[in-house]
Amino acid sequence: MTYSRLANPRETRAVLEDFGLATKHRLGQNFLVNDEVIGKIVNLAELDERDVVLEVGPGIGTLTVAMLSACRAVCSIEADRELEQVLAQTCATDGEKFALVMGDALRVTPAQVDDALAGLTKGQSLCQPCQPNKFVANLPYQVAATLILKFFQDFGSLERACVMVQAEVADRICARPGNKTYGAYTAKLALLARPTGRFEVGPGNFMPPPHVDSAVVRLDRTPMADPLTSEPLSAGRAARVAEVIDAAFAQRRKTIRNSMGANGFEKDALDAAFAACDIAPTARAETLSPEDFVRLEGALS
Repeated sequence: MTYSRLANPRETRAVLEDFGLATKHRLGQNFLVNDEVIGKIVNLAELDERDVVLEVGPGIGTLTVAMLSACRAVCSIEADRELEQVLAQTCATDGEKFALVMGDALRVTPAQVDDALAGLTKGQSLCQPCQPNKFVANLPYQVAATLILKFFQDFGSLERACVMVQAEVADRICARPGNKTYGAYTAKLALLARPTGRFEVGPGNFMPPPHVDSAVVRLDRTPMADPLTSEPLSAGRAARVAEVIDAAFAQRRKTIRNSMGANGFEKDALDAAFAACDIAPTARAETLSPEDFVRLEGALS
């Protein structure tokens, strides 16, 4: 079975040559040229005709065309203006299901995505307004970690992410407390979602090959609950817990008491909160679970 007609070196080169383009290192452009990997992404994301997919960095549309044939609609965000004309051609077969937002994904707003998808409802593909429920992408590696956390925070409709990232970023996403790769990012992401799948992708699957190993990781939205009340954290509460996490990890080599004390928290209040939560003030942040940080924030409030 072929998932994407573009997922091979010959077709990728042909498209780039047709438009007189070359890969741009500053944009992190490494084109995926293995159709088997495309299939594994689509299958791990569990795409079906009900899904509205948000994509970042479609490139020439290699993953995009595979998703368009499997889902209700795709809204892609692309920073390279030269690729707009390429995507108009490569995604033309399912063009009525394809929306494109040109710009920096770190600055694109949910309202812009909603507007782009609303434009599809005026055609024959979508008969009612829709919002993205899945985030599936071969992400630009330099901003991948930031985008994953940002999109889960900003797009409340997202139920799942299935994204390709640098292998070391995947390690951080999947890390457990006590692991050296476990840090503030891991704990904050755990407030919103949990990893539910992963597979590795070697450099030889790209053109040109990157100098790092890659991995595809799946995350399902699972809002963390307060361990005491079992109530899901509100957005405001999650933001306050994130502040506690940032302060705890700000000076990683220090004890949690000293790190948080040096970053805006009164030590007397900390001592009372540590005692209430049965957390040793001499512990280091990487030994605490995300649930521990939720309890700690509650005791500090």
